[in-house]
Amino acid sequence: MKSQYKMKNIFLKFLLGAVCILSLTRCGDDLLEVENPNAITVERFFNNPTQFNAALNTVYAALQFQSISGSGLQFEMIQTDEAGTEFFYPRQIVHANLNFGDNSEQVINKWSQSYIGINRANQVLLGLEENPDAFDPTEIEERNQVEAQARFLRAFYYFQIAHTYNGAVLRTDPRLGSDASAPFISIEEITNQIIMPDLIFAKNNLPQTWPDEDLGRVTWGAATAMLGKVYLFQEDWSQAASEFREVIDSGIYALASDFGDNFSVMGEYNSESILETPYSAELNPGAPGGQVDDTQFLTGAEASALARDIGQLRFGGFNTVLPTYYMHELFVRDEVDPNNPVNDGNVQSRRMRASIAPINDEGPFYQVAPDPANGWAFGQSAYTKKHTNWETLPSEDVNSRSGINFRHIRLADVFLMYAEAVLEANGDINTAIDFIDQVRARSGVITLRQYINDQGEFPEFHKSILVDGRTQTTVAPSVESIMTHIRRVERPLELYIEGHRWKDLVRWGIAGQVFNELAEDERWRLDAEAQEIADPNNNILNLFGGGNPPIFINGRVRPDFTQSSANYGPQVDYFPLPAREVQTNDQLNN
Repeated sequence: MKSQYKMKNIFLKFLLGAVCILSLTRCGDDLLEVENPNAITVERFFNNPTQFNAALNTVYAALQFQSISGSGLQFEMIQTDEAGTEFFYPRQIVHANLNFGDNSEQVINKWSQSYIGINRANQVLLGLEENPDAFDPTEIEERNQVEAQARFLRAFYYFQIAHTYNGAVLRTDPRLGSDASAPFISIEEITNQIIMPDLIFAKNNLPQTWPDEDLGRVTWGAATAMLGKVYLFQEDWSQAASEFREVIDSGIYALASDFGDNFSVMGEYNSESILETPYSAELNPGAPGGQVDDTQFLTGAEASALARDIGQLRFGGFNTVLPTYYMHELFVRDEVDPNNPVNDGNVQSRRMRASIAPINDEGPFYQVAPDPANGWAFGQSAYTKKHTNWETLPSEDVNSRSGINFRHIRLADVFLMYAEAVLEANGDINTAIDFIDQVRARSGVITLRQYINDQGEFPEFHKSILVDGRTQTTVAPSVESIMTHIRRVERPLELYIEGHRWKDLVRWGIAGQVFNELAEDERWRLDAEAQEIADPNNNILNLFGGGNPPIFINGRVRPDFTQSSANYGPQVDYFPLPAREVQTNDQLNN
């Protein structure tokens, strides 16, 4: 089937209890003079490379937490223009409407689970600092690789916190009570103090590849791509472009020939993969997918619960993450190039085929043909495929166990970030188009260059032609128009619900504009729906129930942006600090 168990084995957490106990040491020096000879301390545990690697596995294990790579991400997906949810899902709708608060589920969990990963990384780094003789002189490269992995993962977790909460509480000492109370610092401060130095060290000390038995460990490519992303978020365009170019020119990575391989069990760790979190549906059978961590009381699942949450209701899922009409139209209008053999005669693009399931989907969905009479109702014009087992299973697992790895960084993302960076750095339109078009060609659609060569301009796909009788507009290539295409078309199409969209909208400062535009489109649909109810014989709505073909909206118009547009403001760009953190950290000034 695949080398799955090699991929997953680095996440085995059999020493988690012992390692976590390290955080309890040294806290009672003033209270108790007698040392417990049975206590597990930094000095006693971190004595050799085997012990360090066992502890390092627990740092990797935190990647499997649902708020970081699993079902918790659904809450952030539905905040965006990519996906919505239904009003009858109370946990989800507060995020879709931008009404989340300091006790909301993902607000609490992402903070706490990220800091668990940081604490575990800090334990490894403290062990290296206090046990310099644990590695003999011939093992210095291995020692540096252990440190590099711990520092990369710490930087990754801190990046998630900083760009989710608009900063972070700096914690570097894992010993209990040492920095439990610490000030909240800005994104810039946490980036300069921790994220950037950690990633630079990781880049300089990680290998380009690992042996098969270590497949899944972070690499030079992951550190370099992540470093480029940090520079991009800092708007240091030239340095970001330089880092991305190193990854591209390394020859290590290539776009997977099949777009769908990036979201299937069979396509894990393919040529496009740079950083992914491994999951397994086979390991630890019986444990619910959302329960991934081992403790002395239970055994984690090693699985992801994301697939069941977003899988279609008819096939054992809950379809909590629904493509917006905006995304549905983008996928439909992602015009297939009839001369590109990638699509094998299909009229839908490869990335539509692997991302969403509309009424007129080409091919089976959970092994049955699309059936408009049985599903695709209540305003749900399409369902999400990406991250689900639609291609290999007849239904999602009742225990929410999915083995599909979550890809955090892949080469197509790097191509698009590189295109953005060169546009911003020096207005290099040609290079930007070249890398956008490599991504487009892989999915079998007409490239920007083809449009430009044929008519001198390319379509503004982000402007709906299915609303209010609008006609297709085109625009000449320029820095501004290509940047708009990256922001409003290419990244949402290529990276649909891969966890990037909200951070992108915030860093570009366009979330409010996007929500307002889509709310206007929504109001037209809702008005048209009202007219259909008043006069069933009018032609505003398609007979399927609503909208113009091929965006069939059956039964009603789902309002994805009415509330989010009204509620949007800079105060919701980032999550609030969790209530418990504010209550227990006396150095917070809010």
